[in-house]
Amino acid sequence: MTDVIEQMEQWRRHYDAWSRERPAAGTKDDLDDSYPFVRNRNAPFTPARRALPMLNLALISSAGGYLDGTEPFDTQSPGGDLNFREIPTEIEAEDLRFAARGYDPAAVHEDINAEVPLERLFEFESNGIIGQLNEVFWSFCGFIPDAATFAERTLARLVERLQRYEVQAALLIPASRLCHQSVSLAARAIEQTGISTMTLAVQKDVIENVRPPRAALYEGELGKVAGKPNWPEHQRRILDEALRLIEPIDQPEIRRLVVQLETEVETSRGER
Repeated sequence: MTDVIEQMEQWRRHYDAWSRERPAAGTKDDLDDSYPFVRNRNAPFTPARRALPMLNLALISSAGGYLDGTEPFDTQSPGGDLNFREIPTEIEAEDLRFAARGYDPAAVHEDINAEVPLERLFEFESNGIIGQLNEVFWSFCGFIPDAATFAERTLARLVERLQRYEVQAALLIPASRLCHQSVSLAARAIEQTGISTMTLAVQKDVIENVRPPRAALYEGELGKVAGKPNWPEHQRRILDEALRLIEPIDQPEIRRLVVQLETEVETSRGER
């Protein structure tokens, strides 16, 4: 995909050097400061062509969700698992499993809406906030150190599937710190094809470096980026505020959400 990673060959050289110096780094669930996070200067941008209540919205999760009984993602691959899964959005929560890498899966095991907010998005569809939630969502394990191969081999296939379903906007939700890079690269690829995106984020530095077209940033936690588990109102507030930014944002931008302040007020009152 063009310019998903600017100066691709330079980044690949840095990654190859990092891989040689740290041969076991790719199998760990953490990356220290020696990892060469992608740095882009510009971002592709596609203005929303329809109002939010008219959009077919796709959900893309990097939490490693897969159907129970199917092959899990490979969490031991040094460069990361480059595959993705296409999963019906009407799946029951108990039928979804997670190959977690780089984040604590406790929250998503407690409530999948903390990372895969299907219930909240179906509520938004019923309430007319979005036109419809696409009939399938896309899942991958976003702990992918080899960003260049991910950009070259995976993203074109992912974009083709979104186009096949006539998706008009996509919400991308990371789970780990490295997931923020992976979903931002995916957002850049998707936006290049004329589909507007929104990336939720809780890792400011990674988002600022990779530069997805639109990002909604707040002081949240890895592993529960779509909201705290079993706190539907917190999840609704994050998603509602982020999605409503798709249409008015008219250039690449990272927008801070006000959800944190409201949540602190609720918490002080003992509300949940």
